[in-house]
Amino acid sequence: MLAALSLQAQEVETAAAPVDSTLLGKDIFTLMGPGVRVDQSAEVRQAMAQYVNKNATKSISGYRIRVYYDNSPQARTRSESIENALTAQYPEHKVYRSFESPNYKVLIGNFRSKDEALRIFNALKKTYPTAYIIKDNIEYPL
Repeated sequence: MLAALSLQAQEVETAAAPVDSTLLGKDIFTLMGPGVRVDQSAEVRQAMAQYVNKNATKSISGYRIRVYYDNSPQARTRSESIENALTAQYPEHKVYRSFESPNYKVLIGNFRSKDEALRIFNALKKTYPTAYIIKDNIEYPL
């Protein structure tokens, strides 16, 4: 009975473990370092690639940072300028610019947790004081 309780406790801890999104898009084999050798069949690599490609169009619940939201006469030009600046400053994060009548908005990121979004948010807040974190459907991480 003690072993069963121990196993159940381990399952709970595993389920609640946060995902480190800094590893997203990176190949595990390049992260293992020198001296590590993994023998893997071509079929396994192909199956994994197919799985990732199949799920690439899905979205999951996550967070983005809304950097700009305005409907003034200069809103279009300003949103384009902010989009270009964010793309240059944060090339590793996707920037989204859209128009929802009558507002232009600019968002950045596909963050799986609010903690991840906070790291970028704190840096952005200095330049964009009206920025805030929103819950949104984000792109499936590759």
